[in-house]
Amino acid sequence: MDALFYIVPCLILAVVLFIGFRVTRRSWQIRAAWNSGLTAEGRCLRTFTTTHGGGRDTSVHTTLHHVYEFTARDGRVVRFEEEDGPATTVQGDFVIVHYTEGARIAATARRPGRLGLAASTLGTLAVLGAAAVVCVTLLVSYQSMTAEFGFGEETGGAGDTVVIDGVTMTP
Repeated sequence: MDALFYIVPCLILAVVLFIGFRVTRRSWQIRAAWNSGLTAEGRCLRTFTTTHGGGRDTSVHTTLHHVYEFTARDGRVVRFEEEDGPATTVQGDFVIVHYTEGARIAATARRPGRLGLAASTLGTLAVLGAAAVVCVTLLVSYQSMTAEFGFGEETGGAGDTVVIDGVTMTP
């Protein structure tokens, strides 16, 4: 039973750290694409949505996805998918794509908005940080509670000496 109080917060903490890494990495990729100065005309090949939730009285969250294709400066045709783009962009629309050069191209069809990107990234990281603090606090408080009150330890076994009000008793 004690392992449950250690394993669950550690698993939640691992997921929080992974999500934080992914959010930060995508933010850096978008900023790099905007800062590169490279643009190309791209085309929206497809739009689709994914939904999550809706079971047992939970809210439904819908995410809009766009699949874009463009030709980079070196002649390579690049296709990428982007989440949460504008709902007004539909299949067949032409867009301006910002991208980085190199072996692994990072691209975005989002319009440059450094303040909005920073705000959304920091907001997400703040929520994830709060969840991490809760997990660490739970781990530390449970550890100190077990040390102070002896939870999780077996006591009173055969041969143990018990002291009550200064009287020593041995079973």
